[in-house]
Amino acid sequence: MKLTHASTPARSSLRAQAFTLVEMLLVITIIGILAALVVPKMMGRSEQARQAAARSDLSSIKTALDAFEVDNGYYPKGKNGLGDLIQMPRDAKAWHGPYLDAVPQDPWQNPYIYEFPGKHNPSSYDLYSAGPDGKPGNDDDIGNWQSK
Repeated sequence: MKLTHASTPARSSLRAQAFTLVEMLLVITIIGILAALVVPKMMGRSEQARQAAARSDLSSIKTALDAFEVDNGYYPKGKNGLGDLIQMPRDAKAWHGPYLDAVPQDPWQNPYIYEFPGKHNPSSYDLYSAGPDGKPGNDDDIGNWQSK
């Protein structure tokens, strides 16, 4: 009998320290609700951050292209395009590059697209990212002709 009386207080103290199933379900439900509210907002922010990074890259490449044009009197042309900012082209007489350390990839790991003369800027060039879908020519493109 002494064992029964000695173990009864121990059992009741263990029950007082343990969580019930209802309490656990309540905590899991609250965590689920919070996650449902926070995760979509954070996902939108990461896409906005990628778009801002693409605009920043475009600005840096534009600066390099403008420096190339000031030195040489023309913008890079031909299939090498942005590569002329890193390695001296044969026809460049006053090349003072490299104008970039490397041509970056856009935040979606696709190359930036450079066209001279441009379709959107016929007297200059088009420089853009094909955006999240990686396909040029649709609404998610981020380019130097947009005023955002």
